[in-house]
Amino acid sequence: MYQNKTTRKIVSSGEQRRYLLYVPSTYNPEEPTPLVITLHGFADWPAHIMKMSHWNDLAEEDGFIVVYPAGMGLPRHWMAYEKTGVVGGTLKDVTFISDLIDTLQSEFAIDPDRIYANGLSNGGGMSFTLACKLSDRIAAIGGVAGAYVLPSIECNPGRPVPVIAFHGDADTIVPYTGGSSTWFYTGFPAIPDWAAICARRNGCNETPLYLPMNGSVSGICYSSCNQDAEVVLYTIHGGGHTWPGGKPMPKWIVGHTTRDIDATRVMWEFFNKHLMKNRNNQ
Repeated sequence: MYQNKTTRKIVSSGEQRRYLLYVPSTYNPEEPTPLVITLHGFADWPAHIMKMSHWNDLAEEDGFIVVYPAGMGLPRHWMAYEKTGVVGGTLKDVTFISDLIDTLQSEFAIDPDRIYANGLSNGGGMSFTLACKLSDRIAAIGGVAGAYVLPSIECNPGRPVPVIAFHGDADTIVPYTGGSSTWFYTGFPAIPDWAAICARRNGCNETPLYLPMNGSVSGICYSSCNQDAEVVLYTIHGGGHTWPGGKPMPKWIVGHTTRDIDATRVMWEFFNKHLMKNRNNQ
């Protein structure tokens, strides 16, 4: 039996890096298995994002592996963009994720066409960086309250990467309208503008389709994209810096957590539509 939820270590770029791994009880080494890489936010840690997102529950239902890597430094973070800080940090984090994929593929029957990345806040930003820098390995990405600080000019993927994002319009940490916040003096992009740029990069129709409203949640989808690499954005009206449908964090810090949409399940449905081989064959 392969079922486990363990903290492990690997050496990447000469440094010891940690990750938390979940393998479902239904894992079959004879069958190619999807891999979901879930990245924590700034000052967060793997076990917390695991409990908040409920990815393990869905992995047990649908039979995929989830890995929760740990960022660098104290507080732990991802170098999604190397504007300041450790020289080579972004490259180290991208290399770490690539090395982690190699490690898991050596031990488990990971389907190379179904490797996905997602994350919260800084982790969402790192997922976007992976789409830009590791598009030969990442089939699709998801971001929740993502801090997408990598400049668009530095995003040059080898192929269009499908994107799904969730963001609250009352987020005070990573503002929906862009600019700096009371927490971070950073030039965050306006989320709708960022999604439109992603769609343009993927060669999508410039006019998005409007998705059905569900309570406090509205959505748009950029379709007719190159290699079917669609871009979807869900806006949570009144939503904070939170994981929709996930375990709530203190409201006085992050704001409201909606129950009107389950970001994890919707993300998984999106990932299931986007296999690497499907795009390569178009």
